[in-house]
Amino acid sequence: MSLLEIKNLHVEVEDKKILNGLTLTIEKGQVAAIMGPNGSGKSTLSYVLAGKDAYNITEGDILLDGESILELAPDERAAKGIFLAFQYPVEVPGVATMTFLRTALNAQRKLRGEAEYSTPDFLKLVRETSAKLGVSQEHLRRAVNVGFSGGEKKRNEILQMAILQPRLAILDETDSGLDIDALKTVSEGVNRLRSPERSMIVITHYQRLLNYIVPDVVHVMSKGRVVKTGGKELALELEAKGYAQYSDEAA
Repeated sequence: MSLLEIKNLHVEVEDKKILNGLTLTIEKGQVAAIMGPNGSGKSTLSYVLAGKDAYNITEGDILLDGESILELAPDERAAKGIFLAFQYPVEVPGVATMTFLRTALNAQRKLRGEAEYSTPDFLKLVRETSAKLGVSQEHLRRAVNVGFSGGEKKRNEILQMAILQPRLAILDETDSGLDIDALKTVSEGVNRLRSPERSMIVITHYQRLLNYIVPDVVHVMSKGRVVKTGGKELALELEAKGYAQYSDEAA
């Protein structure tokens, strides 16, 4: 059963066409890798799904559970279970990670008409979740991403994901700037969150991430649309041969 359906999506940014009739289906519980050269529209897709401003959708639709989300604000999309892990997580000086997590979680629950977490219940949830992911209590007391290494920032986003329990997690080049040890640690955190009820879109340039987060399906994007879909072996083919053949197909 599909969780997400993108139908003939056309998107412009400052009058420049970025997505050109993108059609894509993500099944419930599926981990889908999206690969492609720079400028193919991968990050634009992630921002459009999350509801970021400045992206003008001129045609097409995005359906979550069969319902269009085009008119929903970013916080409403988040409450419906869409989570975006950024390529370069932002720093939030003066806001402790614990405060940030609790505010985000309770804001989503409120939008869904659910009861907010009490302080004791929230502390228990964070302690248990952070222990599973190897995140220290000291880390939780620090301001969000301030002074964090690249690996710590990415692990912090995985912690956010584990607390918020999204139904669709979008990881936008989460391997950017990570050494091999940090990559393994972050990938282990992602793999812990794989679930029959949770779909993931893993956006990456490189096959190496997919050694650790093994996808169910690989989609190749070029010039704003999907030009090839295959199994995990497709990523190996791309590593060996590059994207040139698909750039030609998209022309």
